[in-house]
Amino acid sequence: MKKILLPTDFSDNAYNAIKYAVELFKNDECTFYLLNTYTPVLYDAEYVLYTPSPMSLDEIYKKNSLKGLTKIEKKIKKAFPNSKHKWELISSFNMLNDEIKEQVNEKNIDLVVMGTQGATGADMILFGTHTVQAIKKGTCPVLAIPSGYKFKTLKDILFPTDYFLNFSDKHLKFLKALSRKHAAKLHILNVFFGVLLEPEQEKTKKFLADYFKNIPHTFYSIEKGSVPKAIDDFQKNIPVDLLVMINNKHSFFENILFRPVVNEIGFHVKIPFLVIPSENFNS
Repeated sequence: MKKILLPTDFSDNAYNAIKYAVELFKNDECTFYLLNTYTPVLYDAEYVLYTPSPMSLDEIYKKNSLKGLTKIEKKIKKAFPNSKHKWELISSFNMLNDEIKEQVNEKNIDLVVMGTQGATGADMILFGTHTVQAIKKGTCPVLAIPSGYKFKTLKDILFPTDYFLNFSDKHLKFLKALSRKHAAKLHILNVFFGVLLEPEQEKTKKFLADYFKNIPHTFYSIEKGSVPKAIDDFQKNIPVDLLVMINNKHSFFENILFRPVVNEIGFHVKIPFLVIPSENFNS
C-alpha cells in the first residue's frame, strides 16, 4: 500500500494538489496523510487580556486545524469516493518542512504531493518557499502541482538528466512503477553543450536503458543554451504530462533551481513536477 503525504494550508492550490494525487492513484491502494501545521504566537498580550475563552491559544489553533482537515477529508471523499483509499489526519504544532521530514521518516512515506504557490504571470509558476525546501531537503520523491492544473492521464513523461548521477532502484522504482501503471512513454533528455559524454556518463546512460528496457522510452540529445530552455522547447514539440528530475547537490539541477534568490525561485513549469532525491544526495 502506498503512503502519500499531502500537506495543506487549506488554500485552493493545496486542495488542487490533493485532487491530483487522488486521481493519479485512483487504482492503487493508498493511505493518504492529510497534514496541517500551525505555529501560533506564544505570547499574545492582547489575546490574554481581552479574550475570555478558557482555551489556550495553542488549543484554538489545534481545534481549527483539525476542523479544516476534517472538512477537506469529507469534501474529497464525497467528490472522489474510493474504497482503496484510506485517510489519516495530522495536525501538528511545528514548522511545515520539519514536520514533513519527521512524517516521512516515521511513516516511511513514498511520496509528498504539494501545490505550488501562485503564479507571476501567464508563463511562470512561482514555487513558494515551502515547496522549495521540501524539494531541497526531501529524502523521498516530491510531486509539485502547478496552481490550477487539472489532472490528465499520464501519457508522456519528460526526464532530463546530465548522466552525472548515482542511480539506484531505490530512487527510480517510483518513476518506473508510475510509467508502467499508466503505460506512459519516458522521454530521457540530455542537453548537449558541445562536449561528448564522458565514460561515466555513458555508463549511466546504459544503466538507464537497461533499467527501463520494459518501459517505452527514447533518448534525446538537444543542443540548447540552457537546460530550462531545452525543457521548454521540448514541450513545444512533444507535449508531456509530467516533468521528472533527480535532485543532487552537485548536479545541474541544483544550479537550475536553487540559486540564492530570497527564499523563492521562479521556474517555467506548467505541468506536474516530480523531484526524486539521488542516491548520493541522501548519503
